[in-house]
Amino acid sequence: MMRLAMVILWPSFLVAIVQEGFFFSIFDPRDLAMIYGDVDISPKAAYTIGFFIFWTFSALAGMLTYYLAFTPNDGHSKRVRL
Repeated sequence: MMRLAMVILWPSFLVAIVQEGFFFSIFDPRDLAMIYGDVDISPKAAYTIGFFIFWTFSALAGMLTYYLAFTPNDGHSKRVRL
């Protein structure tokens, strides 16, 4: 089970780093605070929250990919092992 978690969490961690780099190179956290109104959040907190959001969505995509790749759709499909 620990290996399965690392197969999903480690690549999603690396992808979240790249996603955050791209996102925050386009958008400034202070500009995003103006969009949401009265939210008073520091840029460091915005980077942290953004990273965990990106990591969560990347992990969900990884879990869905793993599920679809390793769940047989009928009795004739072969199961691939990691």
